[in-house]
Amino acid sequence: MAEKENKINYDVSSIQALEGIEHVRKRPGMYVGGTDIKALHHLVYEVVDNAIDEALAGVCNRINITIHADSSVSIEDNGRGIPVGPHPSKKDANGKPMETLDVVMTVIGAGGKFGGGGYKVSGGLHGVGISAVNALSEWVVTEIKRDGKHWRQEYKRGVPQGAIKQIGKVNKEDTGTTQTFKFDKQIFTEDIDFRFDTLVQRFREMSFVTRGVTIKFVDERAEREMTFYFEGGITSFVRYLNRNRQNLHPVVHVEKEVENIGIEAAIQYTDAYTESVYSFANIINTIDGGTHLTGLRSSLTRVVNDYARKNGLLKDADPNFSGDDTREGLTAIVSVKHPDPQFESQTKVKLMNPEVQTYVTQVVAEAFGTFLEENPQAAKAIISKCLTSARARDAARKARDLVIRKSALESLTLPGKLADCSERDSNKTELYIVEGDSAGGSAKQGRDRHFQAILPLRGKILNTERARLDKILGNNEVKSLISALGTGIGDNFDLEGLRYGRIIIMTDADVDGSHIRTLLLTFFFRYMPLLVEGGHLYIAQPPLYRIAYKNQVRYVYSDKEKDKAMKEIGEKAGLQRYKGLGEMNPEQLWETTMNPTNRTLLQVNVDDAAEADRTFDMLMGDAVDPARNLFKPTPRASGIWIFSKQGSKRGCDKRPLFYYLASLL
Repeated sequence: MAEKENKINYDVSSIQALEGIEHVRKRPGMYVGGTDIKALHHLVYEVVDNAIDEALAGVCNRINITIHADSSVSIEDNGRGIPVGPHPSKKDANGKPMETLDVVMTVIGAGGKFGGGGYKVSGGLHGVGISAVNALSEWVVTEIKRDGKHWRQEYKRGVPQGAIKQIGKVNKEDTGTTQTFKFDKQIFTEDIDFRFDTLVQRFREMSFVTRGVTIKFVDERAEREMTFYFEGGITSFVRYLNRNRQNLHPVVHVEKEVENIGIEAAIQYTDAYTESVYSFANIINTIDGGTHLTGLRSSLTRVVNDYARKNGLLKDADPNFSGDDTREGLTAIVSVKHPDPQFESQTKVKLMNPEVQTYVTQVVAEAFGTFLEENPQAAKAIISKCLTSARARDAARKARDLVIRKSALESLTLPGKLADCSERDSNKTELYIVEGDSAGGSAKQGRDRHFQAILPLRGKILNTERARLDKILGNNEVKSLISALGTGIGDNFDLEGLRYGRIIIMTDADVDGSHIRTLLLTFFFRYMPLLVEGGHLYIAQPPLYRIAYKNQVRYVYSDKEKDKAMKEIGEKAGLQRYKGLGEMNPEQLWETTMNPTNRTLLQVNVDDAAEADRTFDMLMGDAVDPARNLFKPTPRASGIWIFSKQGSKRGCDKRPLFYYLASLL
């Protein structure tokens, strides 16, 4: 009997029908991707996307975004304004017509972007954007200027607070919508807030891709402000990305409409050794590419090969350039505007329309082929770079075969200086990359041999920002690193082969240590980006001081912590400044930096690939002045962020990677 009573009752009363706002609040991950910092910023993007859609429709040229002191956000546009009045078909619970604004703000799947009448092209396609923001906000205030009237409506956690009110009159030409919302801490329960730098990157990107629109962003919390306006559109975007690189030719730009699909591309080759290509569909950054990106890449490869053959720059015996050969040093943006885009998923990270590939291939091939014919000097420079790349790639293939860790049946073994761990489950293992043999010795003695492996590096690895893969693979430290990780590199990179779930960079807190850390971060970002994207890369945080008095011992990690601790313990306390990891004995290194119970690890991730690309090129490239100027007077954020892992006893603020690279200069 007791057994029956303990069983969960399952009958008709168990079936819940969550609708609209209720469902969004119950399952926020389905609509904005979760309740973390990314989801929080997604709320802003959803509202700004609506304003951008007005710009795409040609009825908006100004968007103002403001973060207020209380972290509420206002997004104002000078578009047409959301229509006001009874909706022709949607009824409320009493059978009365709903207010159109309430339909837009509270009904999932409602919007003006389905029939093609209100918008020819838009980024918002599912009708969940503003209604999801409304559902996940503590409150929302909507103001509309339309037809000479100024309207206002308020919502609390997605529920309208009475009927819409007219609060004044305006000039008939004064139109637009202002949405102000305060995210709901009942939903976003973590201690998070909007990041100015993350939003700046997104708005800059939007402004590049939406030519002729002014985007003004103000953060009242810190009195910061930026305004973006790029008449040159994606041509300006390419110039921005290449501002610290040596260009081989002017930007090649093409814009054309094919079968009601707008196609735009901007292309420029540089002296860099990496590829910087980004794709957009209806202003959405399709980070996983899609048919438009495939069309761009295949088109460039075909055109370069055809030109090289036709002009005798490739001999009969020479094989055609591969796609990798024709993309070395390439910076390109492809943007399409499609009335009916098909994305791989609701997150809209990959475009799937098959016809787009054909159209992009045709448009780009025609424009770039014409450019090469009309600019033979630039064409020869591009072909010469492709030839050098092909030879280097062949050399790299041979070098890679000697470096990459083979399977257990093959001969190549792990590097001799690697102190491996006994655990074989990569989800439980850690690899510490340590600067120097002295620190390596302490780390080997202090570690937990069950799950922690140590790889000491002798000296500095190669600056991989300014070297091709064949040269990189000739560096002994890089060889050891690739062999230890087990993933391969470049084209042969395979995350499945990763031997350690956490890769932890542990260097001294001095200029040399910072430089080595930066060189390693550059290597991982350029040649093993999936390690970063997958959250496998970390930076250890060793203490700067040891304070001891009688039986009290305290380790502190900054000068501010030191001053506070000295006051608490007393001036008679002994103070030891650690200049390097080698000065700590194994027990101290374990206790402060390697013990999972006490340590703080900073996890490296990439928020914005285009900005991170430009940042590494600036910091590690040939030009010195841009890197020096970066830190005058205040470091600006890159697309890379480091933050402390949860569970640490010592807190650590989220900071952009720039603060870690400042000592390099």
